[in-house]
Amino acid sequence: MILSDEAKNVLETSMRQNKITDDEREEVLQLIAGLPDDRVLLYKNVVSNPIGDLPRYSIHIRIQHMLTFVTFLTLAFTGLPIHFGEAFWAQPFNSILGGVEITRIIHRTLASIMIFSMIYHLFTITFGALWQLKRGRFDIRRTVIPLWKDVRDFNEDVLYFAGKRTQRPEMDKFMYKQKIHYFAAAFGNMVMIISGSTFLFPEFWAAILPGSLTSYFQELMRLSHPHEALLALLVIAFWHWYNVHLAPGRFPMQWTFLTGKITREHQIEEHFLEYLRNLVEIPRERALLRDMLESRELLVTQNDDVKPVTDTAGLS
Repeated sequence: MILSDEAKNVLETSMRQNKITDDEREEVLQLIAGLPDDRVLLYKNVVSNPIGDLPRYSIHIRIQHMLTFVTFLTLAFTGLPIHFGEAFWAQPFNSILGGVEITRIIHRTLASIMIFSMIYHLFTITFGALWQLKRGRFDIRRTVIPLWKDVRDFNEDVLYFAGKRTQRPEMDKFMYKQKIHYFAAAFGNMVMIISGSTFLFPEFWAAILPGSLTSYFQELMRLSHPHEALLALLVIAFWHWYNVHLAPGRFPMQWTFLTGKITREHQIEEHFLEYLRNLVEIPRERALLRDMLESRELLVTQNDDVKPVTDTAGLS
């Protein structure tokens, strides 16, 4: 397989950060040289466990996701009946929970748990990055921070789905869609927290805002809170769940949010640069991939007139 300059750089960085031996380095380079150039052929032939094959999320991220997932849904199903309390469909909801006052208590308790989850998340990603920096293993390309490459990946992916490219771009651990999901959720959560706080602590906002703006701000927040919740519910139901769980190749569910592992097929298709790192970091993955290539007669040899990646002049 002939790697792009970007892929070569990712591979070289990973080998340097993981301090692999010369023998391991040679093994990795020879294996990648033997990969077919057609990544579609590659990911359609690998053996994947639906539960997941390769590490993706730590236990901390999975706990945070579960807390956010559960509280978000329950906040929506308790908050909307509060806002639309006079509607025919809202009254039965509130009655089941013991009345609108009890619903408000449940709603505020759940909101506190969601805020805790956000703080827990910020703590995890901040100190996790600092720990990686201390160990000399931090790579901004493995984070959810938007980069110029995401714009290029988006453009190339559009061309692929329009039939103008034969393969999808070489995307990293978090592709452009996942970064959009992440920051859209972060923005929505901040809107919900700020707008919700104006209901509970109006005096605080009145004290810090100019008097001429207070009433307008309170009205804006009163409108923003339920409508942002409804928008988020629709985005989660029709965009996030489809892309993550219901799209072809993912249906009926992707188990990553529970197991912390991603399937080998998915990793190669949408996160190829991260898969290169997996080949460096996980010796067993190298053995499994080589066995698959040999058993399906996909292993490219140097006699096949394919330039091997062991020519490391472009690696830097």
